[in-house]
Amino acid sequence: MPKKYKKFLVSAGASTGGCLCYYLLLIGIIVFSKTQAFKELTKNSLILIMLKNFRLTIEYDGTLYHGWQRQKDRRTIQGEIEKALKIMTKKRVVLTGSGRTDAGVHAVGQVANFHCGTKIVPEAFLKGINSLIQKDIVIRDCRLIDERFHARYDAFSKTYRYRILNRKMPAAIGSQYAWFIRKELKLDPMRRALQHIIGTHDFKAFEGTGSPRSNTVRSVIKADIFKKNTDFLIFEVTADGFLRYMVRNIVGTLVDVGTGKITPEDFKGIHLSRNRSSAGKTAPPHGLFLMHVRY
Repeated sequence: MPKKYKKFLVSAGASTGGCLCYYLLLIGIIVFSKTQAFKELTKNSLILIMLKNFRLTIEYDGTLYHGWQRQKDRRTIQGEIEKALKIMTKKRVVLTGSGRTDAGVHAVGQVANFHCGTKIVPEAFLKGINSLIQKDIVIRDCRLIDERFHARYDAFSKTYRYRILNRKMPAAIGSQYAWFIRKELKLDPMRRALQHIIGTHDFKAFEGTGSPRSNTVRSVIKADIFKKNTDFLIFEVTADGFLRYMVRNIVGTLVDVGTGKITPEDFKGIHLSRNRSSAGKTAPPHGLFLMHVRY
């Protein structure tokens, strides 16, 4: 037995019989330490220790994409960014968004995060991802964040904006960023109707058909509609969370108020009914923008 091992065993107070057990255990450890399994274990443990959490702020034109969420054989925002991350890191990286945007919906300030054991710094990720993805997706910011940060669960509120082009003639340029409505919309009754959704309410009436949630109560912090550049109506809403199609269904029902088809009081009744079939049609996706996420 090598002197250094014998000295260790003696100092540990091992008996003659115990020495053999300790010796065999030591031999086993030495042998295992030279195996590939041990190398993989220590390698993975090292990576685990070095995991970093990166936060991205993302802008995208959703026109040509099937929404945010990764889908097999379809181009999505999440999928395209994850492909770029795999090229850069040589490993599969899972991107977590603050929420899903539907096909055709845009974003100015989507937030996402991913964990990765890497030496790549945020500035290199920012430049690298932007060089690998299409020009209709832009990473506006990349930074290291607390390892416990979760883009979805830590979000305090989100703000969406819906654009309506309200004039007699459609637009030749930028038509993919606003819902064209020829009939004049009255702003004042639409604003009065919006007062009924501010606060904590059950938004079941504005939930998308076929996407039921067990809890349909949400808190709307702010909701307003205003004119911009004469021809555009901008609906902006901030809430602690949104049901699927909630914003677009509210907009579709608001348009009915603006055209005089229903009154602000009718809008309130629809809201309280919890009946989706009572509400207006779903506004098209291309007028909707995720503006920012607050943490």
